[in-house]
Amino acid sequence: MPEKDLSALFLDTLKDIYYAEKQIYKALPQMAKAASSDKLRAAFEKHHEETEGQIDRLEKIFELLGKPARGKKCDAIEGIIDEGKEIMDEYADTPALDPGLLAAAQAVEHYEISRYGTLKAWASKLSMNDAVKLLDQTLAEEKKTDDALTKLAVAAINAEAA
Repeated sequence: MPEKDLSALFLDTLKDIYYAEKQIYKALPQMAKAASSDKLRAAFEKHHEETEGQIDRLEKIFELLGKPARGKKCDAIEGIIDEGKEIMDEYADTPALDPGLLAAAQAVEHYEISRYGTLKAWASKLSMNDAVKLLDQTLAEEKKTDDALTKLAVAAINAEAA
């Protein structure tokens, strides 16, 4: 049985976020299609493109580790995405749909920020300098996306729904 050390935990968590990113990549076009705000739709489309790059970076980290890029089912992201789907169903064609979609997207971002921050810290502790750089790039993107969503909520989406 392999040792359950920080390296094993890093790999498990990497598999978790890889699975999560693939699920997010599938969900974003549905969210974009459901959004009534052009700005929110554009934000989802932009993040869809970024997510593709984030998946590529994760695959590079798997390569650095000499491991196959394989996901491990992530119940947390499945739950967050399911909540987003519920919002799309329950609030379709209402003024509350866009704020709900935006809130669901931010829940995804906060999960990703948590995971990437943790992975970056562990990669640093494990002296995986190339992985640290890749994870830091993605972490910065996720924080920027979260910030953009907050600004969009405050400037337009929430006011339009009220």
